Amino acid sequence: MSEDDALGGHLQEIRRGTAVLACLQLLREPGYGYGLLEDLERRGFPTDANTLYPLLRRLEKQGYLTSEWNTDETRPRKFYRTSAAGAALAARLTAEWRAVADAIAALPEER
Repeated sequence: MSEDDALGGHLQEIRRGTAVLACLQLLREPGYGYGLLEDLERRGFPTDANTLYPLLRRLEKQGYLTSEWNTDETRPRKFYRTSAAGAALAARLTAEWRAVADAIAALPEER
């Protein structure tokens, strides 16, 4: 395995863990799947549809997101929004993320 392949795998693991938090934060305002994919990409959280849509369904099933269909336009879209439980989870995850970032920052650097 090349060094780039190994790095890519590790980056994917980090991104997978941050996708939940990013979605919960961004969906405080209602959003639909494809728009969310674009927003995540624009904000530095590249995610593919095969990862995002199952994640949205799982978070909804767990009660962290709510959804409703918008049929006002020619193409119906399912809009998701962070629930109160999702906002509480996002706050806890954010605190944990900051604690991990602080711990990493305190590690000795390469000499």
